[in-house]
Amino acid sequence: MNWYLAVLKNYVGFSGRARRKEYWMFTLFNLIVAIVLGFVDNLIGTTGLLGGIYALAVLLPAIAVTIRRLHDTGRAGWWLLLILIPIIGALVLLVFMILEGKSGNNDYGNDPKTQAA
Repeated sequence: MNWYLAVLKNYVGFSGRARRKEYWMFTLFNLIVAIVLGFVDNLIGTTGLLGGIYALAVLLPAIAVTIRRLHDTGRAGWWLLLILIPIIGALVLLVFMILEGKSGNNDYGNDPKTQAA
């Protein structure tokens, strides 16, 4: 939960780096909330209203943490535009999100693993 809240607090922080753990914990929590909201939407008959509101609320933090994750792998945030390429773009971004970040400092900031220790 702390990882999720940390991303929400840094919702417009596009500079710096994000560890794999920060990115994937945020993604996992988003998935859980989306499933729960989808279930609640079906129960009360709002056909995606709550899920849509939630998706809009976390859109900017999700983009920010993804860009910071790309920075951790040594790539510019512009690589996020790969998502516009159907299927292949999403697969390439998935690989980037899975890769371990560059150890030590890079052009985008200090190593988040050494800062957390």
